Amino acid sequence: MLGRAMYGGERIGVTRNGKLVAVVISPDDLEALEEFEMAQDVAAYRQAKAEDDGTRVSLDELRAGLRQ
Repeated sequence: MLGRAMYGGERIGVTRNGKLVAVVISPDDLEALEEFEMAQDVAAYRQAKAEDDGTRVSLDELRAGLRQ
């Protein structure tokens, strides 16, 4: 199974009682997934930064707002 994932590029689902509980993937697939996630994080950061209007609240203001 590990060889099929590593060398064949297969994605192998592992089930327990008919339910998918894990997936075995190649290191290349893991690296690609992590790069994709990082790109999404960077894009979300850039969007949040662009939409930031500069308004800030103090910790006391935040706490007061949570109590309401």
